[in-house]
Amino acid sequence: MTPFIAEIIGTFFLMLLGCGVNANVSLAKTYGQNSGWIVITTGWALAVYVGVVIAGPHSGAHINPAVSIGLAVAGKFPWEQVPLYICAQFIGAMMAASMVWLVNKKHFDATEDGATKRGVFCTGPAIPNTILNLFSEVLGTFVLVFTVLYFTDATLNSSEAVVIGLGSLGALPVALLVWAIGLSLGGTTGYAINPARDLGPRIVHALAPIKDKGSNEWSYAWIPVIGPIIGGCLAALLMLFLS
Repeated sequence: MTPFIAEIIGTFFLMLLGCGVNANVSLAKTYGQNSGWIVITTGWALAVYVGVVIAGPHSGAHINPAVSIGLAVAGKFPWEQVPLYICAQFIGAMMAASMVWLVNKKHFDATEDGATKRGVFCTGPAIPNTILNLFSEVLGTFVLVFTVLYFTDATLNSSEAVVIGLGSLGALPVALLVWAIGLSLGGTTGYAINPARDLGPRIVHALAPIKDKGSNEWSYAWIPVIGPIIGGCLAALLMLFLS
């Protein structure tokens, strides 16, 4: 499996299970409806676990453009591979969001509120405030990438030693890290902390023939893209300053 394919598949499973738990908790007439924030944060943490298990041995399981960019800023990942990884991550995220819509189509039809339907795919602020919402995404991703950088300096086994980052940690520590971020910092914006996680499914929401789906909230969509990138870069720069 090539790194490109691994990032597609790893991100696909991350988003299939992540958006899947959103659907199970939020949509009408599911068995998990209204089961709450603990279920959502746990589901996303376990989704990360699955994605890292699958992609880790082959790509390092970045499964997040902010991680790829942050590792490159820190000098731990080749810049020339960043566009390839990001492309794969968006492909996987959009494929997974499409699958979540298909498997839950009857529940989307049974759900009346458009914002609830959109929330299956992408994030939004609990209380809209551009500066604080952006800061929330910056801080959450800063915690993610900074911790990743200090977890390990392990390498991907190959003819040359290549520092790979996220997948080299082992899946469980990464899952626990994302769970902690969701529980402690996720209540303000839904903790996208991943541009592909938010923008890819948001595009699918815009394109899918979902009945009464309401607004796509494009005016907010830049925050869960730019915020995580800033947070990842700041984490890398601080690591370089401290090293």
